[in-house]
Amino acid sequence: MKTVVIDNVELRLAHPDKLSVQWIGQKDLLKQLIAAWLVVDEKDIPLNPRLLGKPGVGKTTLAYAAAEAIGREAYIFQATMDTRPEDLIVTPVISSGGEIAYCASSLVTAMITGGVCILDEGNRMSEKSWASIAPLLDFRRYVESIIAGIKIQAHPGFRFVTTMNEDVSTYEIPEYIHSRLQPQIKIDFPEWEEEFQILKFNLPFSNDELLNLVVNFLQNAHAADRPYTVRDGIHIARYILKMEKQKAKGEYNDQMVELAVEQILGEEALDYL
Repeated sequence: MKTVVIDNVELRLAHPDKLSVQWIGQKDLLKQLIAAWLVVDEKDIPLNPRLLGKPGVGKTTLAYAAAEAIGREAYIFQATMDTRPEDLIVTPVISSGGEIAYCASSLVTAMITGGVCILDEGNRMSEKSWASIAPLLDFRRYVESIIAGIKIQAHPGFRFVTTMNEDVSTYEIPEYIHSRLQPQIKIDFPEWEEEFQILKFNLPFSNDELLNLVVNFLQNAHAADRPYTVRDGIHIARYILKMEKQKAKGEYNDQMVELAVEQILGEEALDYL
């Protein structure tokens, strides 16, 4: 485990996240995110964008792909309604020797190492927690740990992005935080060919006939403004393939398709088959 010492306090660093994902299609979104992170002058600072869209449209995948594109390690912090300020910064733990050790969060580790912090589902987090990192999101670029008694300055290479589900907002984020989370990059449903390629990447063991069926279902749902996403499509296709494997003939049928759609998304989703 890597450690650093700041003001005579030793911090244990978190490990970066390693994901096997690929951003397919909508290249403009990737360019927009990377542009937000650019620094154009020694007096300039990177922006802190927020990615907005329905659950399952690929917000985290986009953020991770952008981190890879600029050659930085990614650290994902999953925000919840129970996230406390100390969870975001430094947490004390009891070491094997019975002494107190201080563990840096994934966000602080990214700050120290010059990585990218992806704060996932940021609109689930309370204002109190957001307030604890407000100085990080403006020209000051630091956080303070009350528990460890230290101030931590962000590495020049540090970049930040948060994802937000547009239909899930446990807490109302105050304006002084919203003004720091700019620009807002909205992710919509992918086009037919893009959606097919995403399914193909995630389900390389599936046949194209099944993928075509699932993409057509998703595109019908998108046209009706239903919240079904490619993530749902992956679940449906994977479930059908498992039922197909279970059958002696190894062939899927309409009954399997309807069962998978109904059990994953509910009876009303059958209208879009």
